[in-house]
Amino acid sequence: MIYGTGIDLTEIGRIQKIVDAGLKLPEKVLTPAELVVYNRYGSKRRIEFLAGRFSAKESYSKAFGTGIGAAVGFQDIEILDNEAGKPEITRHPFTGPAWVSISHTDQLVMTQVILERGKM
Repeated sequence: MIYGTGIDLTEIGRIQKIVDAGLKLPEKVLTPAELVVYNRYGSKRRIEFLAGRFSAKESYSKAFGTGIGAAVGFQDIEILDNEAGKPEITRHPFTGPAWVSISHTDQLVMTQVILERGKM
């Protein structure tokens, strides 16, 4: 049974401007394991990765029902790719299964997260 669903749309250029301004967005949004992946990429793919994880965590917080803040923060959610390259939510505060989809164009990232109650 679906507990919640969240969708987010993020402009990649907005994320680039924040990073260019030196506001340490990668360290705020990405967990240590995600930062390792982020640092492996070249500059264009790096920003796409950061924008995707930012958007997916926003989607998660909407599905959770709280938004990003005191109840759930960026560091509470970890999204890593499996062996096939599919992003998976590997750590999060919700007790049921969590599903994520991340898609992007040159300008936008769109994400969706579904949280389920009960067993898979």
